[in-house]
Amino acid sequence: MQFTDAVTVAGTRRTGDGYLVADAKAVRTGIQLYAGSEVGRPDLAIVRVYRSEDEVRNTDSLRSFSHAPITVEHPAVSVNAKNWKDFAVGEVSTAATWDGNRISLPLILKDAKAIEAVTGGKRELSAGYTCDLDWTAGTTKDGQAFDAQQKNIRANHVAIVDRGRAGSECRIGDAEPHKWGVSPVNLQTADERTIQMDLRKVLVDGLTVETTDQGAQAIDKLQNALKDSAARVETLTADHAKAIAAKDGELAKKDAEIDALKGKVLDAAALDNLVQARSALVDTARKIAKDVKIDGLTDAEIRKAVVTAKLGDDAVKDKAEAYIDARFDILAEDAAKAADPVRQVLRSGVQSNDAATADEDKAYAASLADLNRKTEAA
Repeated sequence: MQFTDAVTVAGTRRTGDGYLVADAKAVRTGIQLYAGSEVGRPDLAIVRVYRSEDEVRNTDSLRSFSHAPITVEHPAVSVNAKNWKDFAVGEVSTAATWDGNRISLPLILKDAKAIEAVTGGKRELSAGYTCDLDWTAGTTKDGQAFDAQQKNIRANHVAIVDRGRAGSECRIGDAEPHKWGVSPVNLQTADERTIQMDLRKVLVDGLTVETTDQGAQAIDKLQNALKDSAARVETLTADHAKAIAAKDGELAKKDAEIDALKGKVLDAAALDNLVQARSALVDTARKIAKDVKIDGLTDAEIRKAVVTAKLGDDAVKDKAEAYIDARFDILAEDAAKAADPVRQVLRSGVQSNDAATADEDKAYAASLADLNRKTEAA
């Protein structure tokens, strides 16, 4: 299969005879894109073709470029001994050598019109060569996938062209007879006879990027994935914040409960005071209403039970706690007064009703009379 591959003219100089000597780099290694229809695979829009370094710098490959003829544009047929005079304007002057990832070609142009074209701006070259395509797909050492490999590369000629058609400046070759072979795809050349691949402008992180429909779809997919990821992160962050807030609320509630319990813990003196107050309340309640049941009741409930027992249910019905406490205090005062013997004597006088008390009174009277007699005798 016939292929073309662009090369660049560099380091031109004139000889004493007017010939033009130049250097060129040709047939680089790596992967290039070709139209499937032009490489025997019309079922594929684009074919990724790999040229390995082993194939490009192969001894037979390099040797085929040595003394290869130079033409103006690609001829419709291969250049050979029969038509060499019709097409050749110069040749690769010495042996081709390997330089970096390309073949280095020392050129000499001998045709005046061709030299004039080059000095006038027609300075790009396109190598025309043949090769076999091995349709064994694979992956390069640096991880790039390919559909086919070029094998047995053999040079036929090097053409002077207006525009090279390989690397970043190449495109699928035309079918006109004056174009020779198949050249790689370039998405930026506007040749109407080539496969058209419209570019779309896509905004990526504030920057406008030109890419194919497939590239735009891939970018859209990635951007949507980023948006989805950002949304998920935002949701997870919000959920996390809610969970933390809930935990903080639970901790705050526990702290409040602990503080409340601490506030209910009494020291020894306070506890003694409470015990004494409870004991006094119970003692007072027993004095007011001896048979009232007070076990398990609070202080307020004891007061209410005592007032109810003493005065009846109506005395406490619909009454506030303060009212009941006041009625209890009144009953307590009355009970205390009733239990004071001195106050009882002052109110009722000394009373004795039993015989023992009468005998004591008689003895006391007799003793007093005897004492009076002795005093008078003296």
